[in-house]
Amino acid sequence: MEDVQNRTPEVPLDIDRVGVRGLRLPLRVRDRAGGSQATVASADLGVDLPSARKGTHMSRLVQALDDWDEGLDRQSVLRLLESVRQRLDARRAWARFSFPYFVRKNAPARGDAAPLAYDCRVTSELDDNGQTFLLELAVPVMTVCPCSKAISREGAHSQRALVHIRARITGFVWLEEFIELAEAAGSSAVYTLLKREDEKFVTEQAFSRPAFVEDVVRAVARELERHPRVAWFTVEVESMESIHNHNAFARIERGPAAQSGEARRR
Repeated sequence: MEDVQNRTPEVPLDIDRVGVRGLRLPLRVRDRAGGSQATVASADLGVDLPSARKGTHMSRLVQALDDWDEGLDRQSVLRLLESVRQRLDARRAWARFSFPYFVRKNAPARGDAAPLAYDCRVTSELDDNGQTFLLELAVPVMTVCPCSKAISREGAHSQRALVHIRARITGFVWLEEFIELAEAAGSSAVYTLLKREDEKFVTEQAFSRPAFVEDVVRAVARELERHPRVAWFTVEVESMESIHNHNAFARIERGPAAQSGEARRR
């Protein structure tokens, strides 16, 4: 049968990326506590397409992902991208995996354990210059407003905030490393299971460590700047304000300008 994809297109323009989006699949992710954990991911795969070819072979992308039976890490994704480039005779191959990652957290006073989910995403691209690997995650924390505490006779307003980290990684890192540094920057970590003793502990700890959204973003950025395997990052903290009908945010980006611009495009 004729391979229609190889026809010459009516508009001969190069396409930067074409592929499939939203493929659901079971996935194993490296877990510092247990070695690995099973989760479910939404996967996107794509390649570049030259101006001389009408279309790409979408089915080959699906086949490459189906044949890829490995846990998620930098080297395994590299092998997937190499397979995609070969199957589709492409110069560039790109993949993105979005998934929940679970950490079993002990309540701070009683020690009762329950899982807490963190939304994570891994994006990687391979071309003749090598592989890029971008890790993203969102970490919920609690913050207490320093201004509110300073001017109030009783109490202060508190809220949940999300710490969004995007980091270009040059070597292996545990997801827990970034989770822990984000939680340490807030007034308190958040938990799935809390009894009264735990609620007392969290409340008193948080009110002893008030932090603006600006304080949180600076604290996270300082640790990411010190990390030996982070080449570029953005960190954005968004506070779901409890006494305002709007949110507050703060953002810091660090790293070579060329990398940061490329990362925003992705």
